[in-house]
Amino acid sequence: MTTTTNAKPASQGGATFLDISGSRKMTNNIATAVVWGAMILAMIPLVWVLWELIARGSGVILNPEWWTASQRGIMNSSAGGGAAHAIVGTFVQTILASIISIPIGIFTAIYLVEYSKGGWLGRITTFMVDILSGVPSIVAALFIFAMWITLFGFGRSGFAVALSLVLLMIPIVVRNTEEMLRVVPMDLREASYALGVPKWKTIARIVLPTALSGIVTGIMLAIARVMGESSPVLVLVGSSSVINWDAFKGSQSSLPLMMLDMYKAGAQPAVLDKLWGAALTLVILIAVLNIAARIVSAKFSVKK
Repeated sequence: MTTTTNAKPASQGGATFLDISGSRKMTNNIATAVVWGAMILAMIPLVWVLWELIARGSGVILNPEWWTASQRGIMNSSAGGGAAHAIVGTFVQTILASIISIPIGIFTAIYLVEYSKGGWLGRITTFMVDILSGVPSIVAALFIFAMWITLFGFGRSGFAVALSLVLLMIPIVVRNTEEMLRVVPMDLREASYALGVPKWKTIARIVLPTALSGIVTGIMLAIARVMGESSPVLVLVGSSSVINWDAFKGSQSSLPLMMLDMYKAGAQPAVLDKLWGAALTLVILIAVLNIAARIVSAKFSVKK
C-alpha cells in the first residue's frame, strides 16, 4: 500500500513564503515610481532638444545644396549656400585626432591594466590622465598654440586643431578602455596562459576582442566630445567659408565654428536657419558614426 504525502507550505494556516506584506509592496511601488519619474525627467530635455533641432533645422538640411556647397561668396545674413566646408573641416580634424589619440589611449590602458601592476610609472600615468581629463578645450588650444605655433614656428592649421583635440580625446579613451579591460574575467587570461599562449598574444586575441564593444563605445564618446569643440578651431586655424581638405595649410572651418559664426551674425531668419541646420547636421553625423561603430563592434567582438 502506497501512502502519498502532500507538500504543505512552510507556514501552516497563514501566509505562504511567497506572500509579500503590504508595506513591502508599497515600498516597491514607490521605488518603481521614483525610478520611472527620474527616467522621464532625464528624457524630457533630450527629447525637447531633438525636437527643436529637427523642427528648426530640417528645412535647411533637406536641401541637397546644404551637403555639397559651401558659404563661399555668400554673406552669413543671406540665404543659400551649404555647410560642406564645415563638414569637411570637422571630419578632417576629427580623423587626424582619432588616428593619433586612439592608439595612444588603448596602448596606455593596456599598460596600466596588464603590465603596470601598481608600479610607480603606472601611478604617475594615472595621475597625469586624471589631470588631463579635466583640462578645458580652450586651455588645450592655448597650449598647442604656445608649443606648436609660437615655439616651433608652425602656422595655424587644421593639424594644430587636431593636436589640441588629441589632448581632449586621450584621457577619455584611456579611462574607458582601462575599465573595459578590467571587466574581462581573469579566468580567460589564465586559461590562455595555461595553453602556453604568450601574454601579448593573449591580450591581442582574447582580452581586446572580449572588451571590444565597450572600447568602441568609449572611443565614440571621445569623438562625439571633440566634434563639438569650437575653441580649438577658433584659436588655432580660424574660420573659413571655403572647402579646405588640406589640414596643414590655410583656414579650415568646422560645424561648431560655423554655428558660432552664425550666432555672431545676427538674428535674421537666414542666419538662424543655418545655425540650426549646422547643429542638426552635427547631431546626425555623430549618430551615424555611433551606429556604424556599434555595427562594426558587434561584427568583430567575441560572441557570447
